[in-house]
Amino acid sequence: MNKRKIINDPVYGFITIPSEIIFDIIEHRWFQRLRRIQQLGLTSLVYPGGNHTRFQHTIGAMHLMTQALEVLRSKGILITEEEGEAVVIAILMHDIGHGPFSHTLEKTIVLGVSHEELSALFMERLNKEFKEKLSLAIKIFQDKYKKKFLHQLVSGQLDMDRLDYLNRDSFFTGVAEGVIGYDRIIKMLSVHKGELVVEAKGIYSIEKFIVSRRLMYWQVYLHKTVLVAEQMLVRILQRARELSIKGSEIFASPALHFFISGNITTKDFYKNDNVFEQFALLDDTDVMNAIKVWQTHDDKVLSYLSKCLINRKLFQIELQPQPFSKDKIEMLQKKIAKKFGVEKTDLQYLLIEESTSNNAYSRKGDAIKILLKDGKLKDIAEASDQLNISVLSEPVVKYYMCWPKEINYKFL
Repeated sequence: MNKRKIINDPVYGFITIPSEIIFDIIEHRWFQRLRRIQQLGLTSLVYPGGNHTRFQHTIGAMHLMTQALEVLRSKGILITEEEGEAVVIAILMHDIGHGPFSHTLEKTIVLGVSHEELSALFMERLNKEFKEKLSLAIKIFQDKYKKKFLHQLVSGQLDMDRLDYLNRDSFFTGVAEGVIGYDRIIKMLSVHKGELVVEAKGIYSIEKFIVSRRLMYWQVYLHKTVLVAEQMLVRILQRARELSIKGSEIFASPALHFFISGNITTKDFYKNDNVFEQFALLDDTDVMNAIKVWQTHDDKVLSYLSKCLINRKLFQIELQPQPFSKDKIEMLQKKIAKKFGVEKTDLQYLLIEESTSNNAYSRKGDAIKILLKDGKLKDIAEASDQLNISVLSEPVVKYYMCWPKEINYKFL
């Protein structure tokens, strides 16, 4: 069987699957699950075109990785065939542990378990199936391999994951501010003393990358309507879990019911193989099908929230740079309790108080280093002569509160 297939990608054009084992990984049922998980969660409620999947993203990241390897090898960086294949496998599977709606439900369906932990678990299971052929890929993914720059290509501030999702997400949402010069950035990559660096000629492309990332976060990933929709989705699952644990009958697929009827933690994945198998069956369709049915549930909170999300009747949202006052919170609580006739313990589902933060660039840990012509390295925050990157590296925090639009309340 010919396994060197070609995929026609709308962002990059024709992508060639580089090896037989990579083809076999892509064909695996656990990887195919990514076709049924939205890359941007509920962002399509704001940007209708933003409904691409984790599968598309990982294929794109794989393509960019093959390009990066080609560039580094052309500059005399020693990367063996085994290492090259391993780092491509690592980027291909970096998101395989994502659950329904990607980051949105990361702390709701499985409590306190990150998708990185689950990705590592998927990789370990696949390694057994593939007779230990993924061992080097796992070492690179976990930053346990001697060549640090290979891990930085998979997980760093300038990795192939970020280059693809910024490029792809801006393409599908139509947000032009997110467009980056990914091809030039890759051409400017090099390795200095074992770490990934950018040649000085690429500094302006990196500046554009950092600014684009900041704009994409506030315009797309942390758009106020996206925040509302995602918090409503979280509250729906929390309410369903609460009712299920109390003994109420909750419609759900077997896999979803397994997780909302108990408190599954990281330890359970290692103790019980069935926990992993159930998670591997979960995708967006489980959640949305359940929410469609929950619109007619006897519990008025679950029913109301489900109807609102399905019909895009989203909550009102107010954002500000400081926490909300206790007086404003109590005022809204009284109005909501009176309007909906709910108990005080149920107000947490109808009045959402949260915060979000974003910094386009972090100077801590794995910073972006610019390789100057004299062979010296400089942090991009210091090397940039056009932008104050050090300011962009400071986290921006926004506090927000959401409540039903039936409550007519304006903040002064």
